[in-house]
Order: sequence, then C-alpha cells, then structure tokens
Amino acid sequence: MPTVGIVGVGLIGRAWSNVFSRAGWNVQLYDAHAQTLEAAPERIRQSLYDLAAHGLVDDPEAAAARISIAASLEEAVAGVDLVQESGPERVSDKIAIYKQLDAAAGPDTILASSSSAIVASRFTEDLAGRSRCLIAHPVNPPHVVPIVELCGASWTDPAVIARARKIYDSVGQVAVEVKKEVDGFILNRMQAVLLSEAFRLVSEGYVTAEDLDKTIAHGLGLRWSFMGPFETIELNAPGGLRDYCERFGPTMYGLSKLPVTEALWSEENIDKVATSWGKSPKPEQIAEKSAWRDNRLAALVVHKREQKQYD
Repeated sequence: MPTVGIVGVGLIGRAWSNVFSRAGWNVQLYDAHAQTLEAAPERIRQSLYDLAAHGLVDDPEAAAARISIAASLEEAVAGVDLVQESGPERVSDKIAIYKQLDAAAGPDTILASSSSAIVASRFTEDLAGRSRCLIAHPVNPPHVVPIVELCGASWTDPAVIARARKIYDSVGQVAVEVKKEVDGFILNRMQAVLLSEAFRLVSEGYVTAEDLDKTIAHGLGLRWSFMGPFETIELNAPGGLRDYCERFGPTMYGLSKLPVTEALWSEENIDKVATSWGKSPKPEQIAEKSAWRDNRLAALVVHKREQKQYD
C-alpha cells in the first residue's frame, strides 16, 4: 500500500491527509507542535465523515484507520512514496525543513511542498537530492478543491514531475504543471489581479464590497466553476477565441490597462474596503462559516462529477 508522509498538520496538512487516506494510502503525520499533532487524527477523521455525507468518501472509518502519528520527522518520512510538506510559509523555515527531509527520506521519495508563493529554487538549491523536490501547491481547502499546481526548479527531474502528476491524479486531485518558476504560481497570480481590481472598484466608490462579491458569486463564478477564462471567451463570440479577441480585445485592454499599485493595498485603501464590507466576524464564526463553505464546495464537486464533460 502506498504511503505519504505529511509534515505539518495544520489546516492544509490535515486536508492532504483526508485526500490520501480516502484514496487508500497510509498516512504518517508529523508536526513540531505537539498539541497540533495530537489533535490532528480526530480532526481528519471528522472531515472524512463530513465528506462521506456527500458520497465523496466510501468508508471514512477505514480511511481514518490508515492515519498514524509519527514520533519524529524522520519516522514520518521513513519508507514513504511521497512527502507532502505544509510547514510555515517562510524561506528560512523551508530551508531548515528540507535539509532534514532530504537527509531522512529515501532517495526515491518525492519531496513536495504545499507552498502557496515560494518557488522551490529558493529552498532546495543546496540539497544533494534537489532533483526530487518540487512545489505541489493546493487550494484551500484541498480536500474539496482538487486543483494542485506542480512546479519544479530548473534542476527538478522532469520524471519526478511526471511521477508526481500521476500520484495526485490517482488520489482524485487535478494536477497541472507550471512550466517554469513564477512567484505565486498560476492561481494566486490570477487571484491577485482580481483582488486588486476589486479593491480599486470598491475603494473608489464604484460599488459596495457586498455587491462586488455578488458579481462573482452569481456571475463570473458560475461560469468559472466549470470553465476557465479561455473556454469562457471561446463561447462569447461565434468564431471562438480569435474572433472574441478581434471583437473585444481593445475593450478588454482598455479596461485592464490601469496598473496595480502599492496604494491599492495601503492601510487607507484597506480601511475603505473593510468599512464597505462592514463585517467583523469572531474566530468561531469564521470557523463555522468555513465549515459551511466546505459543505457547499463538496456539493458542487458532487454535481460536477455527475455532469457530462464536454470534450
């Protein structure tokens, strides 16, 4: 039975544990924070039962039984096929962790980081086994949002990328390859542009924050839940993508040519957006709404799986 070592069992690490355990993998957990590690198996078990209610996990108890706690990082990565590291998003921490991982994991073990913005070359350059290191960037929460962006450094073995892609696809994720390193990878760069424009439109008084959210949730987001931007514009002109660009390219350029500046993310601008948003939820309310979000996403995943894909 294949085995994954999960290093770092916060929100993302626990979600990865859900993904691999429900797919039939053994899961070995490690976290330097003892209380976080101790609480993780039960929290993962609950998440498995939450998805079972949607039909996304066949046997949550069997999946939970495949999860074990390791006494050390070395024990967590011993004999595993893949390490999924989900530690702090700081280069110094990544360098320290990967030095340990490279020394402890077997030579054929893939070392993958869940980093959301830091490219692999910034923390793997000096490793003897740097050719087996890559980014496998998920989207929160990865146990219900299946995309995972694979991005290696210039020294990452292409065969490792190909092997990793097969692994993630086999456990129900949707793997895409980022062909060369770029900070933030693909999804976060797309998200950053949209968020910056959202801050601009709200702070300059064109729309309230609540109404802007509605344009995505009840507009763009409906199409984007099953089509990407290129497929979307292909259907918005009778001649497809090139026809769309000929018809609307100048308009799209005109609408998007304003630069993203530091001022958009200044304290003054953030205050304007926060005031427009007008909500100050407590941590327990955030947790409650996050659970609601996960259930909505799970239901959407089920719906998408049941629908015929257009080839």
